[in-house]
Amino acid sequence: MRRSAFLLTMTLPLAGCLWRYSLTGGGLPAHIRTVAVLPFENQTAGAELQRELTEGLRKALSSRLGLREAAEERANAVVRGTIISYDVDVPVAFSANPAQATSARRRLQLRVDVQIFDQRFERVLWEKKGMLAEGDYAENDEVAGRRQAVERIINDVIEGAQSQW
Repeated sequence: MRRSAFLLTMTLPLAGCLWRYSLTGGGLPAHIRTVAVLPFENQTAGAELQRELTEGLRKALSSRLGLREAAEERANAVVRGTIISYDVDVPVAFSANPAQATSARRRLQLRVDVQIFDQRFERVLWEKKGMLAEGDYAENDEVAGRRQAVERIINDVIEGAQSQW
């Protein structure tokens, strides 16, 4: 009886040491530690979108998923995508004065295709086509609306990567 109790007390701590839990890389496979975010192909007239989206994704993948940035040929995963559409003139709210036809609030829509590709096993880890994000802005402040839409796209990509348990 004493021997069984002794063995039990010695093996339980060892069993606890064998169990590992890690949040590194979010829901991505454990071997994904580095990432290359390629500039998105831009099929719109909004030249700043490509830079804002690429830089935002790089920062978010590093800070929120703990991935290090690497060159494409050395990265474990590659994020690539296409900016499909950017519509900045979607009216939301109109002026109360019927003599004025201008709107007080506007909404822009940003639509992208995104893919996270595992270079080691040559497979798509996560992909979303036609991802839509919107941003509301005051009539002369398109930049604020664009920031909202880009941030929503980035959040959706991070959530998509984390959902890969």
